[in-house]
Formats: sequence, C-alpha cells, structure tokens
Amino acid sequence: MTDYENESVRPDARLIILKALAAQTDERLHSGFIGEELRRFGIDRPREWVHGELDWLAEMGAVTLTKPGSVVVATLAEKGARHLRRSVVIEGVKRPARPGE
Repeated sequence: MTDYENESVRPDARLIILKALAAQTDERLHSGFIGEELRRFGIDRPREWVHGELDWLAEMGAVTLTKPGSVVVATLAEKGARHLRRSVVIEGVKRPARPGE
C-alpha cells in the first residue's frame, strides 16, 4: 500500500462509509451499496477492499457486521455515530467537518 492510500484514501473511505450508514433509516447497508457510494466519491475499489475496510471499522467498534452470504451488511454502531458527532475520535477515520464548514 502507498502512503497516499493509507493516509488519504482509507480515512476518507471510512468516513464516507459511516456517513452513508447514518443516512439510512435503519443505519445499515450491504457492501454492494457501500461500494457504489464509494465510487460516487471517486473511490473505485474491488469488493474485497470494501470488505476489508468494513472489517477494520468493526474492529474499531464503529460498525457491526453480519455476513449472510457473499455480501457483508454493516450497521452503524454507537461509537461510529459518536465519531460523526465529533464526540470521539477514531484514529484512521477522517474527522468529519464541523457543521457549516
């Protein structure tokens, strides 16, 4: 992995994932939709990469995962929601902008 990938792309992608989950009524999405959301922001990576990022977010306590088949379903956890509210910092996830910035 390049420094750019680890220092810029991954933290951005993780924040995009948390925001996408928070935007859902039930705060969950399957990995196919998460991959589409990342591509919308110019982050085009294979499914295995998306699954790796979801596993990392789960290890940090930001999401919970279920794996009903070939997809992974991610649900926003309280720690991920707190990161989005800027009340905690999850190292490795880009810090969300303050409201109005």
